Amino acid sequence: MNVPRRESARSWSSPQEAGRRLQDRLLETVRQHGMRMVGPNCFGVLNADPAVRLNATFTSVFPLSGAIAMSSQSGALGLALLAASQRLQLGLSTFASVGNRADLSVNDLLQYWENDPATAVILLYVESFGNPRRFARIARRVSREKPIVVLKAGRTSSGKRAAGSHTAALASNEAAVEALFQQTGILRADTLEDMFALAAGLSAQPLPKGKRVGILTNAGGPAILCADACEAGGLEVPELSQATTSRLSPFLPPSAALQNPVDLIASATPEQYEQAIVTLLTSDDIDALIVLYIALTAEDVDPMAEGITRGLVAARAADPGRKPVYVGWMVDSDRDRRLSLPKETIPTFALPELPARVLGKIATYVQWRDRPAGMVPDFDDLDLPAIIAICHDALAARGGGWLTVDETRACLTAMSISLPPGGVATSAEEAAAIARRIGFPVAVKLASHTLIHKTEIGGVQLNLGTEAEVRAAYDRIAARLAQDRHLEAMEGVLVQPMVTGGVEVMAGMVQDSSFGPLIGFGLGGIHVEILGDVRFRITPLTELDAADLIRGIRGYRLLQGYRGHPPADVGAIQELLLRLSRLVEEVPAIVELDLNPILALPPGEGCRIVDARIRVN
Repeated sequence: MNVPRRESARSWSSPQEAGRRLQDRLLETVRQHGMRMVGPNCFGVLNADPAVRLNATFTSVFPLSGAIAMSSQSGALGLALLAASQRLQLGLSTFASVGNRADLSVNDLLQYWENDPATAVILLYVESFGNPRRFARIARRVSREKPIVVLKAGRTSSGKRAAGSHTAALASNEAAVEALFQQTGILRADTLEDMFALAAGLSAQPLPKGKRVGILTNAGGPAILCADACEAGGLEVPELSQATTSRLSPFLPPSAALQNPVDLIASATPEQYEQAIVTLLTSDDIDALIVLYIALTAEDVDPMAEGITRGLVAARAADPGRKPVYVGWMVDSDRDRRLSLPKETIPTFALPELPARVLGKIATYVQWRDRPAGMVPDFDDLDLPAIIAICHDALAARGGGWLTVDETRACLTAMSISLPPGGVATSAEEAAAIARRIGFPVAVKLASHTLIHKTEIGGVQLNLGTEAEVRAAYDRIAARLAQDRHLEAMEGVLVQPMVTGGVEVMAGMVQDSSFGPLIGFGLGGIHVEILGDVRFRITPLTELDAADLIRGIRGYRLLQGYRGHPPADVGAIQELLLRLSRLVEEVPAIVELDLNPILALPPGEGCRIVDARIRVN
């Protein structure tokens, strides 16, 4: 009689450890036989190809065959996704629940679907990224050919970690995820409803060629909500041309609104909907059409659906360009209505804002896809070995922490990043000599790699116009530190010329434990503390990433020139961000960096870094 060998007492006390060992043994067995493994601890896989019809999941639900591939990190949500796809008549190519991702990951699935002719749209529900930098490289490439829709769970955090710089204080895992999606062209779904709405729009309709939307309705309120949602999503609701309104007016009542939105009023007939759809879709005024219908009586519903369908069929015959069409079908008793044409299905939505939100995200994706891929620039004036040596020496001497002011300035100089003239003085006389050399007025600031917030302890003295004032400033700073028993933290003072004019901005970097270096940019000075107007991108930055980062802040108008103030040298800011990206990619010892404030001067004059900090580890 064979008695099964019991696990040791230590194994029984650690079920997670025992489970991991079993998982490792399973994976080893799978690989010994030349196979790949999905899971374990997953919901299973499914292939909806009529020639295959594989259902290796825990559900009897089998979706329609189509061009949507789907992956879920949650088994329970996998069940919900399959059930909803069947209810909404969304055809799937394949489905995979990745579970523990011991072998196959979302990255592997993306590469499979990239080359799968049966897949045109990819849906992902993710809770975490195993290798986000690899995911970014793959997704950026796949998105050029096939749209990827992601619903990311875990957007909020229960707490905010303490940080030594503004960049680190404002960075978060959510900021990294948002940067990842924007840089790779991913369409982000906020809810399951959004995910399926995007899937319906992408799989059933052509992509829009522009952002101009026509809205056709039989009620003013829903049309206003739809128009507002269009503009919030970056779409345009343009006025219609005289030629188009002239074609509309003969068959519409005098009280109808002929501008965009076109309001057929409550008494609209199926024939009026039919003719208006043909008129709008065959005009050159719009790139997409949203048809809104709210039922007045139950008897109107079927005739109206038939009239809208007739109009779409006629418009498709007359408009070979096939503008995308979305229908807001606000009929509570008929919520699952689908409008089927000979070669396509028109997606319907229960609320007027939803088709606008979907179309806005799709139009933004098209804009991203149609632009050049971007390049990571190289610079031939970088002294990377010098920077690596500075960081190595600092770590050897003091361990991890902030570089001294001299070390920081040396690193930035080696990157050919322009700094104001000046230097660090270790006595009042030396400070006065530096001020005399660079010219008055000057600023005198505490130089310390351990005391971060200089202003709060009187460590910043501005607009000093004479050598005597400079000496007195040095003495005041030293006396304050002595009073606070921090004199040993004083490396000296940094003497710089006063820089005026320009727009205060900031740039920085923080290392995310999963995503690697995040480059941040926003308004600087007190603005960053009060407004938090900072955006992030994952390195390495292309020139398009840097441009998007600058244009993405709410305060970008200040950099364009505002109320008599000259515009800023945006090109110089962009080059600075690209140099920072190269720096932190090449020198992994740098884990945090903060340049704040930076004075962005008028075009052609560059930018000046007023304060800089670098932390190594």
